[in-house]
Amino acid sequence: MKKRTEISKILGFPPLNAEVTVMGWVRAFRSNGFIALYDGSSAKTLQIVVDFEKFDENLLKKISFHACIAVTGKLVESQGAGQTVEVLAETLEILGESNPEEYPMQPKVQTMEFLREKAHFRMRTATFSSVFRIRHGVAYAIHKYYNDRGYYYLHAPIITGSDAEGAGEMFRVTTLDVGNPPHTEDGQVDWSEDFFGKSTNLTVSGQLQGEIGALALGKVYTFGPTFRAENSNTSRHLAEFWMIEPEVAFYDIEDNMDLAEDFVKYLINYVLENYPDDIAFLDQRIKDAEKNMKLEDRRPMGLVDTLRFVVDNDFERITYTDAVDLILHSKEYKKGKFEFELEWGKDLQAEHERWLVEKHFKKPVIVRNYPKDIKAFYMRLNEDGKTVAAMDVLFPGIGEVIGGSQREERYENLVQRIKAMGIHEEELWWYLELRKFGGAPHAGFGLGFERMVQFITGMGNIRDVIPFPRTPKSAEF
Repeated sequence: MKKRTEISKILGFPPLNAEVTVMGWVRAFRSNGFIALYDGSSAKTLQIVVDFEKFDENLLKKISFHACIAVTGKLVESQGAGQTVEVLAETLEILGESNPEEYPMQPKVQTMEFLREKAHFRMRTATFSSVFRIRHGVAYAIHKYYNDRGYYYLHAPIITGSDAEGAGEMFRVTTLDVGNPPHTEDGQVDWSEDFFGKSTNLTVSGQLQGEIGALALGKVYTFGPTFRAENSNTSRHLAEFWMIEPEVAFYDIEDNMDLAEDFVKYLINYVLENYPDDIAFLDQRIKDAEKNMKLEDRRPMGLVDTLRFVVDNDFERITYTDAVDLILHSKEYKKGKFEFELEWGKDLQAEHERWLVEKHFKKPVIVRNYPKDIKAFYMRLNEDGKTVAAMDVLFPGIGEVIGGSQREERYENLVQRIKAMGIHEEELWWYLELRKFGGAPHAGFGLGFERMVQFITGMGNIRDVIPFPRTPKSAEF
């Protein structure tokens, strides 16, 4: 088999008048002899010009929608509109046939729900190929960002005996016979007989282990799968998702906010610079989808404008108390425009967060110093005794994208918080010892990878930015 040249390379640096071999899938084969060929390397297709008199009729009949073919021919400047170069086909080979009558992915607009049911084919569509190229780009940019700044990549365990979030929504890991498990004398399941000798679960966060790394290596980050057994079917939730969690020794909440702002701006700029064709395609997709909508139902900005809204603005930084005060005194709240009521001590809902970003400040917002009763045990108690040094980064259209805090490094304070929240000290003996022996101020945050990819691509449902979504009653593929 001849060595192929990827379409992205041909379009980037066209070797005009040279013979090239390309391989890919047929997006369209028009009656005038033009094939739109796609190979996954670019959002664009390459036009293949076929002289019907050169090829066997039976061969040409096999070139149907999404058949896989190899083409060798001369690359020349295109005479038509819509592309700069094209290949004059000299040889054609069918690498994989496709029966258009049976192939479930017809060349027409499909619903997102249908495409999720066909996850083994949906990456072949223009929309999802762009989404998953960008997903790769964001993942690469994450590692590059932290590597270039002296952070160490820490692999946190996927199986854990601790619940970092304290929510209890965890998937159990066991080798016991679930139909007939061993029992203790008082009738409880005897977890000492399990594989690990204790009750274990899939992790919801790598943060606690990240703190171990930060208090030894200084600057670390985790980037791995996390799991939450939350029975939710919203467009914002997955049962399996990826998290990026940097943890840094000698950082306080201000340092943490600086890192978060710089980090997300870097990721967005990386995609804008390296995936312009994919972003342009997704931007136009949103405009096409919304052109017949009522004005109030459309997004406030196009995709590119939304991304520039983040990278071109300094993030506003306010306290939770000030945020609540602004919302309660807003015209929208007084007129009953918000679905959820708000008072000091309640968590902000997405509609409140979006109002702060889109209506009031008109820039991304970082809210800090939340009430201690609505935040996790490990967050540092502020001097007022009522709030903790927590922070949330809020974006337009999506609300919170990052949650983090300065960690409680004071041993006695941490013990008191653990007791107050009903957590057994013996479950976190090692976490407490980090404070007893050489403890240090430190801070970190968590960024949901899919939430970030969803924001950058403009996709409406988080299930559409992960290749194989895991949701309640759904674990196909």
